[in-house]
Amino acid sequence: LNHLRLGKEDYVRWHKILARQGWVAPGWPAQYGGPGWTPAQRHIFEEECARAGTPPIMPFGVNMVAPVIMAFGSEEQKAYYLPRILSCEDWWCQGYSEPGAGSDLAGLKTTAVRETRDGREVYVVNGQKTWTTLGQHADMIFCLVRTDPAAKKQEGISFLLIDMKTPGIEVRPITLIDGEQEVNEVFFTDVEVPVENLVGTENDGWTYAKYLLTYERTNIAGVGFSIASFEQLKTVARTQTKNGRPLADDPLFAARMARVEIDLANMQTTNLRVVAAVAGGGAPGAESSMLKIKGTEIRQEITALTRRAYGSYAAPYIPEALEAGWNGEPVGPDDAATASPSYFNNRKLSIFGGSNEIQKNIISKAILGL
Repeated sequence: LNHLRLGKEDYVRWHKILARQGWVAPGWPAQYGGPGWTPAQRHIFEEECARAGTPPIMPFGVNMVAPVIMAFGSEEQKAYYLPRILSCEDWWCQGYSEPGAGSDLAGLKTTAVRETRDGREVYVVNGQKTWTTLGQHADMIFCLVRTDPAAKKQEGISFLLIDMKTPGIEVRPITLIDGEQEVNEVFFTDVEVPVENLVGTENDGWTYAKYLLTYERTNIAGVGFSIASFEQLKTVARTQTKNGRPLADDPLFAARMARVEIDLANMQTTNLRVVAAVAGGGAPGAESSMLKIKGTEIRQEITALTRRAYGSYAAPYIPEALEAGWNGEPVGPDDAATASPSYFNNRKLSIFGGSNEIQKNIISKAILGL
């Protein structure tokens, strides 16, 4: 269940294994190369993969930009990009957040000015994106840019597909608290993007961004992953001891585990409601915000309890100790070595994809009418 130490090659290999079976894009219709599964079939497949502890499918191509291209892209974009996403020929990343535009994403300042250069119609992009997950590996980035500075901030945004090898793009790594390089800054300096890479209509990008974020939030909830992680936690609680007794018998620890189990059961029910709504022709609505809030809180609590269960074994974390040739050995159970980095890494879950505070505002507006 710990995927922090997998590299790009590992994810690509798993992607291609699934692709050979026709399972790599469980939500895609058959006309675009997917299995054409019902929402219920997709739900079962994803939960079983999570229970088995498989690596996740990298979401940026298959689950995020692909649905936008299917819904709003040109026929040429569908014909070119979708097969490359299926084959993993293109590794995608997301260009949304900026230093001054995170939760207030509509305040983004990266500009795209339409010009004619060397006889070609292009957008000239300048600006900066940040927290770009796995951008160091990416071949392509889907990017929100401001094409009309005079318009209201939500109305002047467009959705561009940009080749990361284009001159003028610089990727700088950000080292996280767990010691990993998972996110990056991406700088754009006079980057020329063909106008054919505009998705949909100019200045309608905010509509496409909201469409994408609805699916992202449901993915972040990670219901199946939380179920598998909780089962692992129960095993740890039965094997680790406190005062000579299994930690699972400690009333305070057991009470916290029971609360997680109750919340997890409630989240499963909500997730099934979303599956049923989508099966009936609907789309994830405010429920995706509910799932994002509770799903991330549950995942954070599971990692907190796991770290607590391992006690002092979870404290030292030397990445090199897990590599061949290092003359030190991690102390305690093997899984304990990654308990702390998993805990620290999961702190981000309640922030990205729209912070949990923003999700509460969405719920209050959509459901309560406030």
